[in-house]
Amino acid sequence: MGSSESTLSTSQSQEPVDKITIVSERVEDVDPLFERLKSLKIATPILTSSPVKNSLTDIIMWKSSSSSVPGPVLLPLLLLRRRFLLWSLFLTSCRGTLNPEVLLELFSIYHDCKAKKISQRQGEMENKIEVADALAVKVLQHFNFSVSIMRTTAYHLFEVQPLQVEVGELKGRLTEVINSCDELCKRIATEGPESLRSSVKPFAGTTDVGATSRGYALQDGSKRKIPTA
Repeated sequence: MGSSESTLSTSQSQEPVDKITIVSERVEDVDPLFERLKSLKIATPILTSSPVKNSLTDIIMWKSSSSSVPGPVLLPLLLLRRRFLLWSLFLTSCRGTLNPEVLLELFSIYHDCKAKKISQRQGEMENKIEVADALAVKVLQHFNFSVSIMRTTAYHLFEVQPLQVEVGELKGRLTEVINSCDELCKRIATEGPESLRSSVKPFAGTTDVGATSRGYALQDGSKRKIPTA
């Protein structure tokens, strides 16, 4: 009996038993690929412009190719694909290993999203630069027009003084001629022959203008000098 019981107990102990094993500790070994991934650093991009770009806007702004930027139709699919890849990366990292293909896909999606954001910012900056260029051109045109007007005005003002001198001289000569004609008419009216006395009349209005221009005025048939400032 004893031998049979021992044989039965050993056979029962060797049978597989269904049970749940809980792993409380993760694998301590770190994947070398993950270590290399953590050691990576983001380098500053070098943007070069093609020799075809000649304007100031094209030189300042670097336009990326439209094929690298996802369109609005493919954006939901890319977001869904990114979620799937992130979940795959999480599952593989929990097991202590990383899939290089999953990382490559994630980096490509990240690059596409960044390219789209950069292209949007570049478009906004390009529009702002174009508006600033247009405003600068208008301001420059107004400034040049104002400078030309100021130069013309200064030239005209420079010529005013010589014109004033010439007008004064002509005015004095005209006054002398009018006074001479007035004196001649008066002499003809007093001393001339009878045939000319009836036809000659003194320049009353013209004499007043000429005398006033020279500082004289006729009052009660006599001339009196009027002081001028």
